Amino acid sequence: MNERWLVPDWPAPPNVRAVCTTRDGGVSLGRYESLNLGDHVGDQPAHVAENRNRLRAAIGAGPVFLQQVHGTGVVSLDAAQDAVRDGTVGDACTATAGGLACTIMVADCLPVLFTDEAGHRVAAAHAGWRGLAGGVLEQTAKAFEADGAARVIAWLGPCIGPKAFEVGPEVRAAFEAHAPEAASCFRPAAATGKWLADLPALARQRLHAVGIEAVHGNDGSDGWCTVANPSRFFSHRRDSVSGRFAALVWKKA
Repeated sequence: MNERWLVPDWPAPPNVRAVCTTRDGGVSLGRYESLNLGDHVGDQPAHVAENRNRLRAAIGAGPVFLQQVHGTGVVSLDAAQDAVRDGTVGDACTATAGGLACTIMVADCLPVLFTDEAGHRVAAAHAGWRGLAGGVLEQTAKAFEADGAARVIAWLGPCIGPKAFEVGPEVRAAFEAHAPEAASCFRPAAATGKWLADLPALARQRLHAVGIEAVHGNDGSDGWCTVANPSRFFSHRRDSVSGRFAALVWKKA
């Protein structure tokens, strides 16, 4: 595994593996330098294919790259495994079979990885503000509820930080309509009528509300911010044209 990638520091069981890539370790050039995993952002297809091959070889598992649409759909990678291909529409995925890597691509949105303390199931979710407000984390958690999992563990990856994520009043309203306590995750921005949103804090609130108390990773500090770390992370908000990095979780085959 590339030493510049992030390995989650969370109490996952021994049969569960997870990683979050950075910009390092690929062949893409220019704005996509170097490990761009997105095939929909204008990069050369051959470079993206090579980057994905390198990722696959590094983790020893098969990543499934969804077509993420900022929704709440959860894809089961177990059901009809042969039918689940790269490009399947969804913003979260889950698996109980070994060797299938639940994969979420991001470049400012928040990737959230899940497992249960028994290591029976893993999952990953794409939590931009729309999906987060819409309930993508709650929908993902339902897969574990169906299993009767006693304890679920989550890890929050890098995303746009609370000093950089300027949003309009409609975003704050969407979260407060669901839970009034979401107001604590917003503070006034310099621009009149705008707010700075703390995406990791909002995610923690939503996870805690469905009983997931063990939440690790991104605490909203500068080191986790995609915008503030250009040499390490892709950021669409910062660069407009940008590659994508990925957070993955899988069970050993």
